[in-house]
Amino acid sequence: MVVDRVADALLRGVEGVSDKVSGALFEPTIRLGVTGLSRAGKTVFITSLIANLIERGRMPGLSPQIETAFLQPQPNDTVARFDYEAHLAALTGPTPHWPEGTRTVSELRLSIKVRPGGLLGGLQGPRTVHLDIVDYPGEWVLDLALLDMDYAAWSHRTMARLAAWGATDTLAELRGVDSAAKHSEPTAQKLAQTYTAALHAARAQGAQDCTPGRFILPGDLAGSPALTFVPLDAPTMARGSLGREMARRYEAYKARVVQPFFRDHFARLDRQIILIDVLGALHAGPRAVDELRVAMADLLGAFKPGRNAFLSRLLMRRRVDKVLFAATKADHLHHTQHAQLTALTSALVQEARARFDFSGARTHAMSIAALRTTSEELRTHGGHELGVVRGHLLDTGKEAALYPGLLPANPDQLLNPARSGAPTWLDAEYNIMRFQPAPNSLRPGAGPPHIRMDRAAEFLLADRLR
Repeated sequence: MVVDRVADALLRGVEGVSDKVSGALFEPTIRLGVTGLSRAGKTVFITSLIANLIERGRMPGLSPQIETAFLQPQPNDTVARFDYEAHLAALTGPTPHWPEGTRTVSELRLSIKVRPGGLLGGLQGPRTVHLDIVDYPGEWVLDLALLDMDYAAWSHRTMARLAAWGATDTLAELRGVDSAAKHSEPTAQKLAQTYTAALHAARAQGAQDCTPGRFILPGDLAGSPALTFVPLDAPTMARGSLGREMARRYEAYKARVVQPFFRDHFARLDRQIILIDVLGALHAGPRAVDELRVAMADLLGAFKPGRNAFLSRLLMRRRVDKVLFAATKADHLHHTQHAQLTALTSALVQEARARFDFSGARTHAMSIAALRTTSEELRTHGGHELGVVRGHLLDTGKEAALYPGLLPANPDQLLNPARSGAPTWLDAEYNIMRFQPAPNSLRPGAGPPHIRMDRAAEFLLADRLR
């Protein structure tokens, strides 16, 4: 087994050398990973990024001289293609609506023809850089933490989280299971259904770290034995017992689902953007904000910057060298509060950013809206001038003005009560409405309206496009 793993690693290393040499001599490729937990806006971000790179009328903050950008067939024939055309039509058509969110891994290649800058730019002529965008659920990345846990450790951790989520019925049912009893497939399926329902209920209440992630987004594994296991207290490992079978399936999940995902997709990225629904967590309350903080630490810990540096250099393996943390839905706030949203986002991922910075990777935080759905206005209330946003509500289609609440300049005013387990915000409420895409007619040469997508692209791509 060890020899097989070493041989596999060396083979991937040789492939990596080939990729780097061919890329450096001919047409370089940037592999950009886009992730975030559900409802963070991954699909909309990718669609807007592609559209605005093709039509750059709304991208003044992107410095490289792009002559043209066009879609190409993706190089990986075994991965689903990101359905860019359908998603763009959904967002910008006569009756715009939000497209279906990310449920599996997908890719898309955008080829960008750029003119090099500097004194030799006019002599060299344009060159082509391929941008391979990889879309994958953040819930699956959280599973990478399972690789360092055996079944007993995961069970203990998950039982504690079920208690914190208030899933008392599920907890009582799991604790009542006789793990020494003979394995029964109907029993295993019933328990897995109960546990999965508890995960979905916890997510609806603002919980973020709900593992295994495939229980939330199963993809093509729905109904398989790989997704038919549950945590058990002090599981018995006797041959043929329910406890032993649960442990075996947990290990199979790690070996056949989590590890291939890491090897085939996650470990090959150059750049990464992590989209974070900070406003949605604020609306759900302090517990949801703390859940988000913990989930971000677990998610970012999966990158493990700086680990096995010697082996990485030996194999010339790709490493993520830039990470952007982006709070989405900035259009739900008046622009005067965007700085506070960015500061809160930076504070939420502070520990993980420190690890990246120490390893030599560059990190940055900002607030964005991949598709602007609102307009801004000022209103006077109680003698104070308030910045509000106006848009059409998703549920009713009616136009409404929103003042979500005033974000504090110091993020600790929110993070401290979140860490201490406060049930509600003491002196404020943060009300977030869900808006539908605004009808618009895209002018020639301009992509969808946005907030700071040009600055996001500048951080993630500009140095590789010059």
